[in-house]
Amino acid sequence: MYLHGTSTINNEGHLTIGGCDVTALKAQFGTPLYIVDEALVRERCRQYMEAFRASGLTFQVAYASKAFCVMAMCRLAEEEGLSLDVVSDGELYTALQAGFPAQRIHFHGNNKTPEEIEMAIDAQIGCFVVDNFNELQLLNAIAKERGVRVNVLLRVTPGVEAHTHEYISTGQTDSKFGFDIGNGTAAVAVQEAANADHIDLLGIHSHIGSQIFEVQGFQMAVERVAQFARSIKEQTGTTFKVVNLGGGFGIRYVDGDTPLAVSDYVKAITDGVKQHFAGIGPTLPEIWVEPGRSIVGEAGTTLYTVGSVKEIPGVRKYVAVDGGMTDNPRPALYESRYEAVLANRATDAAEEVVSIAGKCCESGDMLIWDLSLPKVKQDDLLAVSCTGAYNYAMANNYNRIRRPAVLFVHEGQADVVVERETHQDIVGKDVIPARLQKKSAVQV
Repeated sequence: MYLHGTSTINNEGHLTIGGCDVTALKAQFGTPLYIVDEALVRERCRQYMEAFRASGLTFQVAYASKAFCVMAMCRLAEEEGLSLDVVSDGELYTALQAGFPAQRIHFHGNNKTPEEIEMAIDAQIGCFVVDNFNELQLLNAIAKERGVRVNVLLRVTPGVEAHTHEYISTGQTDSKFGFDIGNGTAAVAVQEAANADHIDLLGIHSHIGSQIFEVQGFQMAVERVAQFARSIKEQTGTTFKVVNLGGGFGIRYVDGDTPLAVSDYVKAITDGVKQHFAGIGPTLPEIWVEPGRSIVGEAGTTLYTVGSVKEIPGVRKYVAVDGGMTDNPRPALYESRYEAVLANRATDAAEEVVSIAGKCCESGDMLIWDLSLPKVKQDDLLAVSCTGAYNYAMANNYNRIRRPAVLFVHEGQADVVVERETHQDIVGKDVIPARLQKKSAVQV
């Protein structure tokens, strides 16, 4: 397994992260366990900030909290000077409870409810990213009721498709997100937003996909968005103060993944802005981006304890762990691939090829197929790398399995940032109606 961030193998052959021996973490906190390398998260935040500062452009780097949203992560992002992207009232509430400055919060989503819009307006967030005409009209109406004006970006689809899994490509014409540039709806949306009496149109937003390993898609998106901005200026005189180019920057999950350095992505975007937006407005627009996975993905490791083993001679050997699709549904959803190591015997030579099964009552609950490991024993510890993004965020209680605890580890210190769920948490919202609490009379 490739060692990311502060991960090392110590003299005892144990995996360490953030200066913490994971065997000791297991003894103290149990498994499954999400472990987040705080230093690596901060390093990635700083790489984005430094790359944009070097460009000379005005900018905001907004952490896409959908990747991993807990109060500690919101606080960390605030400390590093990032803005924050939220897509629900739950993420917004988390950010506000963490003390994140509301003016640096951007609210996304293709179906914001009236209650979510009211909550965000009352919190005085910095910007709404508007996805459709219904939302545009609803937002203007609610802002009018409250006697305020709200800042807006319009999400547009530039017709650029990233070369990724079809379920996570969102910039092409056929998408549930945004106003399409090609068919003219984006231009209509700009005009409607400009005419709305309680909306301040800051600019536009574009996102072309996820887990992208090259810059060509971003360069093409910048060019097309600039062409759109130029046409709007010529037709209406409206200029965009802000252009948000989304996220999608790739990370290394397994051997063969080839993400670029953060600075390479940022330079491609900022160079494109300087080239294609020159002369459209009095100044170049402020550039916003929304990295999520690339900030937290490689910093996360999930630790499991090995349980049962099933060998089918000549076919396959299944090794089951005490987690699975409840803490990591991505393999089932996207056929996502991961690397792993026996964390308590990390220096032992590989002797067999096994497949890692989860404990859910579901045949599709497989975490890794065909993984080379030392001879696996019951109670070994399996560490799966790069689980920082969308793993805790998508965790669930299928089979009423409790969600794991989350730790931030840093310089030998382990801090619980999410407590392990209890059995009481599982039933805490259940209600038995009175009619089911009475025993029925037995008919003889």
